[in-house]
Amino acid sequence: MLKRIYDWCIDAAHKPYALWIMAGVAFAESSFFPVPPDVMLIPMSLARPKAAWLYASVCTVASVLGGILGYAIGALLYDSLGHWLIDVYHLSGKVEAFRSGYSEWGALIIIGKGLTPIPYKLVTITSGFAGYNIWLFILLSIITRGARFFIEAVVLNFWGDWIRERIERHLTLWVILFLVVLVLGFVIAFKMT
Repeated sequence: MLKRIYDWCIDAAHKPYALWIMAGVAFAESSFFPVPPDVMLIPMSLARPKAAWLYASVCTVASVLGGILGYAIGALLYDSLGHWLIDVYHLSGKVEAFRSGYSEWGALIIIGKGLTPIPYKLVTITSGFAGYNIWLFILLSIITRGARFFIEAVVLNFWGDWIRERIERHLTLWVILFLVVLVLGFVIAFKMT
């Protein structure tokens, strides 16, 4: 099954709809969806290393737009939808800690969390809930999400064939490692104070 999903992502890189699906995942991940766009960005960039820059650009723009939706959920709908989304991920105890730290460390929180596997939706919704400056939030989101996706693009563009060979040789191991990192991000978010 893993091989079929991986092969679909590799094959999808050559289809016109793949870019739209990846953009949708990047958008949704920043506001409510648990799966990061890396699940498509990496295999698509491996299939077409020269397009990695385009893929990173699309992920960045879509992620920032999704972050603005997450911000709006936190700012306008926190008592209903925002609180529910935070509860779905069992992060409600962390929102108040984030909120109290925003006045002093807001920029560092956004940059730090945007580069890590910690769910970015926690940052976007809490930024809106905390009333963090929207323009600074957008700027920091562009920087942090762009850095994350473009670092991947650089690595995949230059060493894509080497990486692809190793991933395909040990696909199950790499999927397990990816899932561990994803779960670790949620665990870190749960443990933060």
